Amino acid sequence: MKHRRLGRSGLHVSEIAYGNWITHGGQIDTDMALACVRTALDCGITSFDTADGYAFGAGEEILGRALARERRSSVEIFTKVYWPVGPGPNDRGLSRKHIMETIDVSLRRLGTDYVDLYQAHRFDHGTPLEETMTAFADVVRSGKALYIGVSEWRAEEIRAAQSLARELHVPLVSNQCRYSALHRVIEAEVIPACVDEGLGQLAFSPLAQGVLTGKYVPGRPPPPGSRATDTKGFGGHFMEKVLREDILGRVQRLLPLAREAGVPLPVLALAWVLDEPNVASAIIGAARPEQITANTAACEVTLDAALKEAVDAVLDPVALKDPELTTSPGRT
Repeated sequence: MKHRRLGRSGLHVSEIAYGNWITHGGQIDTDMALACVRTALDCGITSFDTADGYAFGAGEEILGRALARERRSSVEIFTKVYWPVGPGPNDRGLSRKHIMETIDVSLRRLGTDYVDLYQAHRFDHGTPLEETMTAFADVVRSGKALYIGVSEWRAEEIRAAQSLARELHVPLVSNQCRYSALHRVIEAEVIPACVDEGLGQLAFSPLAQGVLTGKYVPGRPPPPGSRATDTKGFGGHFMEKVLREDILGRVQRLLPLAREAGVPLPVLALAWVLDEPNVASAIIGAARPEQITANTAACEVTLDAALKEAVDAVLDPVALKDPELTTSPGRT
């Protein structure tokens, strides 16, 4: 496993990170979740991403159990705050009250005194940015988080947050974003802003929720047990957008390119994401340990210019031309 610096910070993260959105507390049972984390560790993954809203807190709890026996300094734990965690009006968002209360709950679930990265899961239009950033600064100064980040923020929001972060002397180092060969929205404005401001990308859904594995074939029903058949509806909003005959047909045309390169299509898709210099880590999920073992091979793959151009020619690139693919689902 290789590591990269997260933005211009001194924090190094594994090129492949393990995330538990949808899986822990939802798609797979606890024993399988623990086995997946164990495999991730065995593969050299040191960065683990979760959020307080994943499976109503179960995501944090299970990850905490899975990492309980690890030397704390050997892993990087990321969590997030924003989405509702209760019925009250203060049980959501990025107010000072919610941030200061929620970080303590997250730490208890994770079984740790601090998280390496505490992220704003979305931008809160109902709270002054100064209030949010001051609360984050206090979390860092209290030792409960080492760095802060954002997730799915617009370029102008990132620039404004970094300006305040500098004034407050707090390390804002990352943007967690949906990014794949099928979803490239951040390339136009967000990546340039992050390069200017010193933030690195933590790319989630780098396989477009499984679409870039090639397992969804035009004209055929989704494979049993796949994310597209998940009755809980997690991520279903985006799945509906990409489970289209034209997109699935394009993805099938990537299979010969992967074979020619001598790698499975998921590895090619992950290598494509890691080829972006501003990406520090690609976050993968897994329903089975063997998926993790297979996908970490992407760290050893270097895309030459011709192969990347061929991928782009097949996809054309879809996301930049299709407004239906430019809107992220509500919860990631």
